[in-house]
Amino acid sequence: MSTKKTTETTTSAKNAAAKKAPAAKKTAAAKTTAAATTTTAPAKAAAPAKAAVTKKAAATKKVAAAKTTAAKKTTAAKKTAAPAKTAAPAKTAAPKTAAAKKAPESHAALVRRARRINRELADVYSYAHPELDFENPFELLVATVLSAQTTDLRVNQTTPRLFAKYPTPEDLAAAVPEEVEELIRPTGFFRAKTKSIMGLAKALRDDFGGEVPGRVDDLVKLPGVGRKTAFVVLGNAFGVPGITVDTHFGRLVRRWKWTEETDPVKVETAVAALFPKSEWTMLSHRVIFHGRRICHSRKPACGACPIAPLCPSYGEGETDPEKAKKLLKYEMGGFPGQRLKPPPDYPGKPAPPLAAE
Repeated sequence: MSTKKTTETTTSAKNAAAKKAPAAKKTAAAKTTAAATTTTAPAKAAAPAKAAVTKKAAATKKVAAAKTTAAKKTTAAKKTAAPAKTAAPAKTAAPKTAAAKKAPESHAALVRRARRINRELADVYSYAHPELDFENPFELLVATVLSAQTTDLRVNQTTPRLFAKYPTPEDLAAAVPEEVEELIRPTGFFRAKTKSIMGLAKALRDDFGGEVPGRVDDLVKLPGVGRKTAFVVLGNAFGVPGITVDTHFGRLVRRWKWTEETDPVKVETAVAALFPKSEWTMLSHRVIFHGRRICHSRKPACGACPIAPLCPSYGEGETDPEKAKKLLKYEMGGFPGQRLKPPPDYPGKPAPPLAAE
């Protein structure tokens, strides 16, 4: 009995163990599966985290790249814009810089331009002449002294009566001053001028035998006679070349940049160096003619000027051709000239005598 029970008990234990073994296996498998699940779950969860990190890194890289690109574009834009900013003032300032750096006209170039202007004026004023009426050196000397601060026309209208009464230096030297004053009153400053012309008449009578000297050094010793008057007399009464620097001559040669001098003697010296001596007298007439007829002091008729292309001061006056024509004077404007007795080739009308006004 007991052996049988023992056997039964052992068999029952084995069966129970056998039953427990599959359950244990199942439990172990379940635990293993759970463990695997537990281990895999974090791995799956980590995958999105890594992806997020990667996306952030990519985004950061993109932002950095964008910033770098933007910085490059800004730098490029600045580099591109910089020359534009620099170039703009350069274009504006270029003419001034060029003008400032322009080389001064050489003496040889000045001589060529000055002589070309003289040739052009010679064509326009082929009839140029002294615009004072005179019959002899004495009359020209007196008329030139009287022409100070008045027009040649006014002198020409005045001298016929003066010379009719006092034809020689001796006659004028012995005149009554008040009578002379009355005769020359129309020329202005008649008291001072009376003193001058009577003084030079006495000097001619006493020192030169009643004759007008033909040397500049002698002429400038006479009362009221300067270099301008002396060269007018020498050039037109004696044929001795000379440059006459009056207000018209000085104004024009400065406009033409022949000289910047204002002192008449320095102007004379500067201009004389540009021309042969044989041209001095006629050059003076042409320049003075041009100054009186076209190149006026206040309103130059630039639009009607025959030497406009050669003039560095073109544009100071009226440039419109039609308006400029209205500014022309004397024969150029269709009006009478300054002489009552003009030379035969003069193209204008003679001036009227004083009594006709």
